[in-house]
Amino acid sequence: MDPREEDVVIACGAYLVLTEEVKKRKRKIWINRLWRAREEEGEFHTAFARLKDDPEQFVRYFRMTFLKFDNLLKLVKPDIQKQNTKWRRSISTEERLALTLSYLTSGTSQYRLGMSYRIAPSTVQSIVVSTCDAIWRVLSRTEMPEPTEDGWKKIADDFWAMWQFPNCIGAVDGKHVQNQAPKNSGSLFYNYKKTFSVVLMALVDANYKFIVVDVGGYGKSSDGGIFSKSNLGKAVEKNNLHVPGPRPLPNSDDIVPFVILGDEAFPLKENILRPYPGSTARDNENQKIFNYRLSRARRVVENAFGILIQKFRILYGRLQVNPENADKIVLAACVLHNYLRNDRSENTSTLPVYEEQSSTSQQLPLRGLRPLGGNSSEVAIGVRNTFCNYLNTTGAVPWQLEVVRRGIPYQNTE
Repeated sequence: MDPREEDVVIACGAYLVLTEEVKKRKRKIWINRLWRAREEEGEFHTAFARLKDDPEQFVRYFRMTFLKFDNLLKLVKPDIQKQNTKWRRSISTEERLALTLSYLTSGTSQYRLGMSYRIAPSTVQSIVVSTCDAIWRVLSRTEMPEPTEDGWKKIADDFWAMWQFPNCIGAVDGKHVQNQAPKNSGSLFYNYKKTFSVVLMALVDANYKFIVVDVGGYGKSSDGGIFSKSNLGKAVEKNNLHVPGPRPLPNSDDIVPFVILGDEAFPLKENILRPYPGSTARDNENQKIFNYRLSRARRVVENAFGILIQKFRILYGRLQVNPENADKIVLAACVLHNYLRNDRSENTSTLPVYEEQSSTSQQLPLRGLRPLGGNSSEVAIGVRNTFCNYLNTTGAVPWQLEVVRRGIPYQNTE
């Protein structure tokens, strides 16, 4: 073959190859036609402006007023803003926040939410996770700061005024948050309810606000086990929380430490109170009264969990994310809970003290757990006995004897 003819053949072959590559590229879809219609058909672009003109519906949809939404947007905007490119415009910070709040409050799957907002599901997940992370990092500094000594004293004063329990700096409990089974995790996240979950461990004040939260405990672990291994449990054990020293009980010369209230799953320690076992309290009226008073005050943590999942419905069902992203979603919900509680005008302390406030929580105590605390120190037992004696004498309330003798509402399952 003549060299010139050979060059022509090679050139023709190269042309055919390039033509086929161009055809293949043309067949690829850069953006699905559904997502291209985001600004014309997406829920944010069609409904958000109308919601802003209807304050009542805005609150029902986002669980917050537009003023709170706008303030939150200003706080997180620097962390979630993206740059436009010459190929496409980025999703606005306002739409990113609206999408994330829709996910948290509605409990809708990321796929369905993507179809509604006309955003690809993979992009929805990326937006939700990054925005939740930004919300936690920005709001935790102001809505869940580390308490000072004066802060702990204020919490203790609130517990005494609202729940008639002295020297209490919080109630602690755990809640299982269901999640899809993580890959290669075995039974680590498998709990006694026969579901996979991560555990939210929380310390709550008298106003149903989270003081400290710890997320990520394995579902198979007990409350007491998770607490002892958590940052909160370690800080309590080492006295690193800046808690003030012991002080006298109100109108009494008995000096006792500030305490955290827990249920039967937690160990009895000098600074952690739990109920008396049912086997001893059954025939001891003073211990029954102590158990009732402790459970009445401790119930704030269960109520807080109930309020949390009613407002952020994504926690009501099963998360479809990996454990690391589940932690970010739960943390964002908790700090948003505090952010929204700040504006509540009602004061529960104005309720008649003889009326039992109904719990908004459908959260049941974590059952099937081996009670801890059988080897409690004599000091811890002495502290509990001092509280018991006080609540039956100087710190007694008028209705406690009647309630205990009625046999409600406290029922110990030990």
